[in-house]
Amino acid sequence: MQDQQHTVLSCFLSQLEPKKAHDAMKESSWIEAMQEELLQFKLQDVWDLVDLPKGHRAIGTKWIFRNKRDERGIVIRNKARLVAQGYTQEEGIDYEEVFAPVARIEAIRLFLAYASYMNFKVYQMDVKSAFLYGSIEEEVYVCQPPGFENPSYPDRVYKLKKSLYGLHQAPRAWYDTLSSYLLDNGFERGVIDKTLFIKRKKKDILLVQIYVDDIIFGSTKDIMCKEFEDLMHQRFKMSSMGELTFFLGLQVQQKSDGIFICQSKYVQDILTKFGFSDSKPASTPMETHKQITADLEGEDMDVHHYRSMIGSLMYLTASRPDIMFPVCVCARFQVRPKQSHFQAVKRIFRYLKGQPRLGLWYPHDSPFDLIAYSDSDLGGANLDRKSTSGGCQFMGARLVSWQCKKQTTVSTSTTEAEYIAAASCCAQVLWIQNQMLDYGVTFLHTPIFIDNSSAISIVNNPVKHSKTKHIEIRYHFIRDCNEKKLVQVVKVHTDNQFADLFTKAFDVGRFTFLVTSVGMINSE
Repeated sequence: MQDQQHTVLSCFLSQLEPKKAHDAMKESSWIEAMQEELLQFKLQDVWDLVDLPKGHRAIGTKWIFRNKRDERGIVIRNKARLVAQGYTQEEGIDYEEVFAPVARIEAIRLFLAYASYMNFKVYQMDVKSAFLYGSIEEEVYVCQPPGFENPSYPDRVYKLKKSLYGLHQAPRAWYDTLSSYLLDNGFERGVIDKTLFIKRKKKDILLVQIYVDDIIFGSTKDIMCKEFEDLMHQRFKMSSMGELTFFLGLQVQQKSDGIFICQSKYVQDILTKFGFSDSKPASTPMETHKQITADLEGEDMDVHHYRSMIGSLMYLTASRPDIMFPVCVCARFQVRPKQSHFQAVKRIFRYLKGQPRLGLWYPHDSPFDLIAYSDSDLGGANLDRKSTSGGCQFMGARLVSWQCKKQTTVSTSTTEAEYIAAASCCAQVLWIQNQMLDYGVTFLHTPIFIDNSSAISIVNNPVKHSKTKHIEIRYHFIRDCNEKKLVQVVKVHTDNQFADLFTKAFDVGRFTFLVTSVGMINSE
């Protein structure tokens, strides 16, 4: 029934996104969307129509038109947004402080991992025209909206009383408004993550995670979610609310036995965009017998097209750790991409063609213990012979964070490369430990699994040897964490080193084993 309703609704909505207000004025659905936006301006008392004072200038305004789609790609709403052309603002005149906290993608995965462990539903809400609730202190004037100029006063401008999308200070103004409201109503702000708000009642907890104007929340007690919904309705106008299904490009399926996270819709979109819809699938994203080199004698290719492909793939790594390593390697050649580099990127797309619905699985019945794996290659970067650090962190069987990064120094031995990689992994473990303190969960003696005995010996031995004196001091903090019992380094057999997935290419057998081991499955 819901599918039929969406289909009928979609028939009355425009399927195309106009580029200019002149084009949008030709369709009733877009006119209605613009009128709805301006109605919010009136309800929120955003501005006043005034004569432009001498010595001041008005910032231009522009309409942005977007089709809101559900997780299946069906158009469910025509959205018109009036934005200020903030790029013309001058610092110190039009704005001062602009910083606003933004949640990390790892924080979102931690939220979902905790929800799967505690077995509670996660909900989402969208504040209608959220930025219009934020007050601004600066004196800012904007031009009248294109297509909706006042015929009696066409030369007048609007003086803003509230923030407007596109202004540099708009995100901060909205964050200050929302955070103050939550803090005044009994919420605590996260110590590490300033976008996480917590409310406790005896043994129950309500978690609220904010990403600009998108909000997800969940609680161990259903009544606390209902109270939060009522609280938000008292102060803000909500445009949508319900069980979390789509957030920051992530498709979330909340099932009876766990939570599944994927980006299959986005995979189909980029396959179509770059012409790989009918390509032959590949079994792995990277060939093992072909190293990607600088290829100085190769033919130069289109830089912008190459960077666009890499950018799309980087966005996909939010839920696809299986392509993290090949994408990071290909990203090193964005300055002057050659034909061989394009072939390597095409291989990744062909792999996605064969595995479009692969994603992360967070089971309910898995324990909630923090464990990590760290690995590196030696001199894997052909350009400068620097090594690549790879790491991944789990909450039980739930993969919540992973890293693949070229090291900043040239390692002279495998031990040195592994030690540096372990230090990087330790830093991520400490962040997760601190993040989970806000949830009321404490982790100590977190195991970091390494397959190099010499690197483990260096961590456990506080004596400074001549063999390690050239290693930068910043990497030695893992020793301090080990002594304080925050982490412990543990030997693991190479066959069970899951961080291998982020440091090198493998044949289909080993690659499939690693992908399965980190908790990736195909959706039904």
